[in-house]
Amino acid sequence: MRYRVWHRTAYTYSKPVQDSVGQFHLMPRELPWQRVEASDVAVDPAPGDLAADTDYFGNASTYFHLTDPHAELTITSSSDVTVEVPDYDADALAQPWELARPILHPHLPGAWSATEYALESVRVQHVPEAAEYGAVSLTPGRPIGEAATDLMERIFRDFDYDKTATTVTSTVADAMRARAGVCQDFAHVALACLRSHGVAARYVSGYLATQPPPGKERVFGADASHAWLAVWLPGTDQWLAIDPTNNQWANDRYVTVAWGRDYGDVSPVKGIIFTKAKRSTLRVSVDVAPL
Repeated sequence: MRYRVWHRTAYTYSKPVQDSVGQFHLMPRELPWQRVEASDVAVDPAPGDLAADTDYFGNASTYFHLTDPHAELTITSSSDVTVEVPDYDADALAQPWELARPILHPHLPGAWSATEYALESVRVQHVPEAAEYGAVSLTPGRPIGEAATDLMERIFRDFDYDKTATTVTSTVADAMRARAGVCQDFAHVALACLRSHGVAARYVSGYLATQPPPGKERVFGADASHAWLAVWLPGTDQWLAIDPTNNQWANDRYVTVAWGRDYGDVSPVKGIIFTKAKRSTLRVSVDVAPL
């Protein structure tokens, strides 16, 4: 499938901002199953310093520094992307999950690069509740593909999608206790369930192409950013992408932007402002349109 992805982040401040420093991850990755045909990001007002780079995880990352006083800031990205359904090695999916623990099996090909995704991170703490929940799916000798899929299905069944249940700063323990949250929370919970048993898995951010309800027209800008996770298939460079929010493996409707240890590594836009403004408003609009 071919898509045009449009993402607009607009800030409005009650008083002018004198200095704004930021970073964004908005440009999709080039991958074996994903081809980026065009990609561009515009910042308004134009910053004095704008530098595109590749971060530690291989994601497209752009830094900007704006020193002209401004009461509004808008960051708009647009990309044309072609996505195919990922093709996984059946033998890799059938390996026991215990081998997907790179710290215990450092001799396996790819283990060295997967190791950091098996460790705790700031937003994915290995809380006991997650370890207990994950153990139900990670039974002895179970194939990694089957175990990861079972965990995905259980989170989809046991947790409610509720935008009011958590905030951007909520922890894995908060989501486990509420049994509710949004895609970011579900991805973090699944990561904690797997990593607490030594399994390597990474947080993935991007977009999911949605369909309007029957009889309704597409509403431009009504989509949203999305998050899921990918589990290392031992001894390979493949990662099984699963989405506990929608109970499915990521397919050709998923546009991958960035991956890291958790949301903190790949947030779409983050930064610091210097201002006397006491109030600010953030508006985000996303559109994923099939071409």
